[in-house]
Amino acid sequence: MKHRVCDYEGCDYKSFWPGREYEDRAERIALRRLLPPEGEALVELGAGFGRLADLYQGYKRVILLDFARSQLLQAQKRLGEGNFIYLAADIYRLPLASSAFDTAVTVRLLHHIADIPAALAEIHRILKPKGIYILEYANKRNLKEIFRYLLRRSDKRPFSQEPFEYLDMHFNFHPIYISASLREAGFALEGELAVSHFRLPLLKWLFAPRLLAYLDGLLQKPTAGLKLSPSIFLSARATKEEGEAQKALFRCLYCHAPLQEKERALTCAGCGQEWRPQEGVYDFREPECIPS
Repeated sequence: MKHRVCDYEGCDYKSFWPGREYEDRAERIALRRLLPPEGEALVELGAGFGRLADLYQGYKRVILLDFARSQLLQAQKRLGEGNFIYLAADIYRLPLASSAFDTAVTVRLLHHIADIPAALAEIHRILKPKGIYILEYANKRNLKEIFRYLLRRSDKRPFSQEPFEYLDMHFNFHPIYISASLREAGFALEGELAVSHFRLPLLKWLFAPRLLAYLDGLLQKPTAGLKLSPSIFLSARATKEEGEAQKALFRCLYCHAPLQEKERALTCAGCGQEWRPQEGVYDFREPECIPS
């Protein structure tokens, strides 16, 4: 099955963040609370230019993955190599080994995913038994949209459970839909935080980002059950049978055999296919991906 993908190739996504320091701070507070502090291997899907990469210092190996190669080049320029590996790939067809990762992270990614069940199935596949998935999603039934709907200033229907595509490849989700999709994919929900309560231009103009983020941090856990904030963070654990420990982090896109890491290349132990980094980024994108 072919999937549309949201492609930020060529975009200077860093230019999106000036004026959004509050949101960045609030998301970091939430991620620090939910993220296991250390582990063998972590992958951030939709990592972009590596905005959150400094939070992963407790992991021995960190994969920063995005569909846009240009975003990863920005990340590589900012972060260097160290324990980071940069992969350009499609979330629906990950070149990552099954049951290989302790932790997976998606922040501001599900917002661009048209087929949530397929994406969650891939994420569940690559996580170890009891591995942790930290995700963020745009909440369609946030307080602002509820008021707008009740005042008949919006037709977004915040109480309906189906995803709402308000722009091409831009989706908002109902909390019930996300929770049900996670359970169907094999995840058990463990933690929840409500984030970005003060995402209003007037408040951001009146108050310093540091103060708003501090107040947001105080509210994230107490208000989580209400699910009224525009952004929701969840922690979920992969439920699957214990198997033999996975040594390889990568697998071949074609025959699914492990990829061996040697001499600055990833080489398939099965069919011999080889991927080499260009400017520090491994490119696993396939023609069957359809940029939107």
